[in-house]
Amino acid sequence: MANTTEPQHLQPLIPAFSLAHQNVELDIDLFARRLKGRTEITINPQSKELKSVRLNCRQCKITRITANSKVCSSFAYEEPYSKAALRWEAGVHQHHMLRRKLETQLKSPPEEELVINLPKSVRIDDLDPFSVTSAALIGTRSSVGINDNLGEPSSARTAVEQERRFTPVTIVIEYSIPYIRDGMHFVGWEEDELRYPHAYTKSFAAPGGSCCLFPCVDDLAARCTWEISIKCPKTVGDAIAHPSNAANGTGGTMNGVHKHTTNAPIDHFQSNMNAEDKALELAVICTGDMTDEVDDHMVPSRKTSTFFCSIPLSAQQLGFAIGPFEHVDLAEFRDRVEDDKLGQNAVPLHGFCLPGRAAEVRNTCLPMAKAIDFFTLEYGSYPFSNYKLCFVDDSIPEITHTGYLSICSNSLLFPEDVLEPLETVSRRMIHALASQWMGVNVIPKEPSDTWVVVGIAYFMTDAFLRRLFGKNDYGFRQKQATDRVADLDIGRPSIFDTGNLVDLDPFEAEFLALKAPLVLSILDRRFTKTGSASGLSRIISRVFLNAKVGDLANGAISTAYFAKTCERLGHAKLEAFFTQWVYGAGCPRFRVTQRFNKKKNVVEMLIQQTQSEPPERDLEKTTFMRDVKEEKQDVFAGPVQPVFTGPMTICIHEADGSPYEHLIEIKEVNTKIEILYNTKYKRLKRSKRQKDRTATAGATEYNPEENNDVLLYCLGDVLQSEEEIQQWRLTDWGKEDEDRMSQESYEWIRVDANFEWICKLSVTMAGYMYLSQLQQDKDVVAQLESIQYMAVQKEHGLVSTILLRTLMDTRYFHGIRTAAAAALVKHAREGDMDWLGLFHLEKAFQHFFCYLDSPMPRPNDFSDRAAYYIQCAIIGAIANVRDERGRSPIRARMFLLDKLKYNDNSDNQFSDAHYIATLMEALSEAMASKPPLGHDVEDTFTFAENDGDDLRFHKSCLEQIDRYRRTDEWLPSYHNILSRTALNATRTLLLAGVIDNNPASIVQYTRDGTADQLRLCAFENLIRMGLHKEDALLGWFLFAMGTDPSPVFRRQAFRLLGQLLGSIAIGQKASGLEALEQDGGLIIERDDASNLARKADLARRTTVPGALAALKSEVQDNETLKKGLWTAISSPALTLKEIKELLDICTLLYEPESSMRVILKYPRYWQCKKVGKGRLLFSQTEKVRTMPLPKRSLPPPPPPPLLLHPTTAAAAKAPLSRSPTLKREGSSASTTVTMPPPPPAQRRPLFKPPRRPSEGGEALSPAVPSPTAPTPTRMTPVEGEKPRLKIKLKIGPPKPAAG
Repeated sequence: MANTTEPQHLQPLIPAFSLAHQNVELDIDLFARRLKGRTEITINPQSKELKSVRLNCRQCKITRITANSKVCSSFAYEEPYSKAALRWEAGVHQHHMLRRKLETQLKSPPEEELVINLPKSVRIDDLDPFSVTSAALIGTRSSVGINDNLGEPSSARTAVEQERRFTPVTIVIEYSIPYIRDGMHFVGWEEDELRYPHAYTKSFAAPGGSCCLFPCVDDLAARCTWEISIKCPKTVGDAIAHPSNAANGTGGTMNGVHKHTTNAPIDHFQSNMNAEDKALELAVICTGDMTDEVDDHMVPSRKTSTFFCSIPLSAQQLGFAIGPFEHVDLAEFRDRVEDDKLGQNAVPLHGFCLPGRAAEVRNTCLPMAKAIDFFTLEYGSYPFSNYKLCFVDDSIPEITHTGYLSICSNSLLFPEDVLEPLETVSRRMIHALASQWMGVNVIPKEPSDTWVVVGIAYFMTDAFLRRLFGKNDYGFRQKQATDRVADLDIGRPSIFDTGNLVDLDPFEAEFLALKAPLVLSILDRRFTKTGSASGLSRIISRVFLNAKVGDLANGAISTAYFAKTCERLGHAKLEAFFTQWVYGAGCPRFRVTQRFNKKKNVVEMLIQQTQSEPPERDLEKTTFMRDVKEEKQDVFAGPVQPVFTGPMTICIHEADGSPYEHLIEIKEVNTKIEILYNTKYKRLKRSKRQKDRTATAGATEYNPEENNDVLLYCLGDVLQSEEEIQQWRLTDWGKEDEDRMSQESYEWIRVDANFEWICKLSVTMAGYMYLSQLQQDKDVVAQLESIQYMAVQKEHGLVSTILLRTLMDTRYFHGIRTAAAAALVKHAREGDMDWLGLFHLEKAFQHFFCYLDSPMPRPNDFSDRAAYYIQCAIIGAIANVRDERGRSPIRARMFLLDKLKYNDNSDNQFSDAHYIATLMEALSEAMASKPPLGHDVEDTFTFAENDGDDLRFHKSCLEQIDRYRRTDEWLPSYHNILSRTALNATRTLLLAGVIDNNPASIVQYTRDGTADQLRLCAFENLIRMGLHKEDALLGWFLFAMGTDPSPVFRRQAFRLLGQLLGSIAIGQKASGLEALEQDGGLIIERDDASNLARKADLARRTTVPGALAALKSEVQDNETLKKGLWTAISSPALTLKEIKELLDICTLLYEPESSMRVILKYPRYWQCKKVGKGRLLFSQTEKVRTMPLPKRSLPPPPPPPLLLHPTTAAAAKAPLSRSPTLKREGSSASTTVTMPPPPPAQRRPLFKPPRRPSEGGEALSPAVPSPTAPTPTRMTPVEGEKPRLKIKLKIGPPKPAAG
């Protein structure tokens, strides 16, 4: 990818035709997984010279094509799935041969598979511009281009040519799909399947998905109106009553694995369903408005549902689902006030789910009604007539965005008693709704414009979540996202260029979804600062309005259009902003220093700006495949701005407690400013504040008029009494600190107070200023910045006290309190600290969640969600406490074990599965703690006498973990979180050497039929334990990856395969000695061989080429990996996209070999058996012949016959009694010839067979005399030797047939 700020276009496309309308009729056999279809495509030619139409079409059998009712006998169709295998015994080294066969379909975008040559009888004429048909064509929003160098681009055409309209062409294609391999997913139709049977379309986000079900133009920009008719069985029982046993003519496969070749599996399938399940009615949920649903008059057990889409959509934005879905009216959660305000503009909201999950749908989709009303009032009317949510199994991705409809995974559903997924799932569901406005209705014009669509959709989502969860939650998450972007956006392309890479790796889309909304949020803040009250919301609503009225051509938005709209409505020049944050990459780093000048009464500040260079980092196995893909695709870092410019707000909180904001402009690398100081009050001393609080607590009267100081009550003012200070071992400011605080002229300074920059800030201030910011600033971002500053300070009792008071004050946002709990870990040290941080954590947990003056925990009560988060945060912090040897102290482990053992959830209305999982994970991490590398071996394994870490303690911990694992088998938790945590704990303890290596306890969860998440967790733990070292486990993993019917499992298995290859490529981490040497703390002289090995080992851990070279060397002889990869590639369950991913892996690992392996079977010995009545039975045996038979020499041929004259026959008589006689039937003459054995050198055939007589009656051969010729009577043999052969032939006409 080039470092450019402008989109790079190939040769302009010449419009060939535009889409007007398309009808799709599908007759689906759910059990056999096949369909018959008919589609009618109406196109508007852009030229009279249109001779052919190119369409995308896969896995179809074309039966008939017509154009304007004229049969199209000339068409070319290449079905890619029929070419997705090599027909001989190939292997991974022939990966390039298979890639060559699929080259046209594997590239992006793929080439059209169906080319229809229009008959000459189809005429394309000019259309009357004033006709009704011509007026209808003006609304056409999409065009399909061809790039065949036939003429000029459309932009170069004259105005007259652009205004010309031509008669439309209607193309009708009749086809069938013998077996649906891609495009739809079928769940619950396999034998021994306990889930409700249903089917739905897969994600069509990329080209190649929708054309698997019907011929179409598989392009996001090709949009038209649609009419979709789907014929299917009426009930589940009808779907399985008379299934066809044949698919593709040879027997259908269930996702490429199971086959139905007899009626036995069908009967078994029906036996698993009771009458009530069979009577469940199948509902069709589809894009568009349902216009009709009628029973089939030919087959009463089938019905046809028809849907119409009046809003132009592309084929990739269509979707449907068929199953026994229950309907949930989500509009019932709409407020009556909002309903009255919207009136007729209130959008119908429907939810559909499988039987028994309606309550989970209501709980999960609770905010959807509020969200759709908020979006309607804030950004404009909903673009469609209704919105539907359909929840299905095994959906990948978790949410598929189609017009009118979002197909969601059941993994998103959660019941009322589960707290953990509330915020994350709510954000996913709200984003699905926002994508109907921006993502379905409005699309990116070019792939590089994807950031606009993604950014606006998430900006709308965050705007509603701010109202739903509050400003503190919004600000806290924005700050976390900003810090993460600042860490990730180093050496990466810009968000403009990232749009071209979203299909490269999932991380690219995740990064785009992270940074794009942040860029729009800072743009929104700059608008609001300049006086625009509505900010970016007004601009977004204008974009939707333009798309609705047609000003936004084809509903496609570009970066240039969006920037121009922002400038026009925001009344600001934004060229510099878009250059820095959209076309540019990276984030600035600011270092701010300040001091107070008493003479000038100003605050002098220096703001220094730097940009981070890409650091030398070690490769990680989790990101190894992404690094390889970016290396192979030449993904370069985007242009980094030397200086980021723009406005910045600096807020000085002066001594009177008032914040004074100052707006400055950043234009240079080093910016020096002077800010005038306003307040004359003294800064309030900490000791005085404490006295005032004590006096207030003692009911003594305080008169502020008697003191010129300003009294500020603030957060964190808990645990202030002398008794509490002693009980909690708190530390307060010393005399020296108080004197220094009294000399300060202001409380604290905030840089970028309005959060207008995506940056890293380092402000040089005293620690007590950060404390004032933590306790007095109401902005949650300022509080989090203070916690982050204290988290990196050296351990001290005063810092631990500040963090403890923050943790104990319930007025803080729960995110600030959990951050304070995590920061306390650093102050839990031996020696001078005397485990002060650990004491504070234990004391806080006891205060909130245990009985008074007792370590026994109270029964769980999760009604306060913030308290629940604090409870889990303290558990996690205690698990991270380590002593000088790197081990978790025994008191911490005993604390965790007691809380796990005595957990009581009997009176809690919420599930404690996630809390127990947190305890199990914390306990396993504490048990597996080991000293860091480089310590003395003798000190590593020595324990104190009072350590108490004996076998009984370990046994008790393992028993508790196993107890919850077994409980989860009988009473499954939410997504089997207890079993998954137990597997992770087993792996952690096994790798640490705490328990014996027994992978069988994990392998049992990899069997078929196990829940996907639990099965994937088991495989992931096996990989981290070194699965590639065991051929049996590696083969089983690759087999499951290639044959599992679940696309969710296969997608995650591909991710695990990448981690497996990454762990092999990177190898083991450096030992303690090598780590010291790399850090420069140790110099060791080595020989040349050792230096080369060390350099190679360093290269494999830091560079992609070095890691790939090591990976090839490691796996080149692994036959199990070779066989498993090629078996997966050849599996009929995989889609073309999955085949491409595996071919990419083979390209990295193995050199191509253009060879064809031919296999010949060894010959087998035959045996003969007498069966009686003159019959013999010949059959092959199991014995094979591996050695060739010896060559047999032929018997020597006789010499040529000697013909004697009859006159010499009497004289040549010999005493031989046996001689061959040649006698012609019908003649009295007979000839007897005696043939002596010839010498070896003159061997010839015994005789020459006669030729058939010719029509003229000529002699057969000169060697056979005619009846009238002299007949030779005898041949003189060699004297003294008997003849070896006598032949008597009768020559004459054949005998007539008897009777």
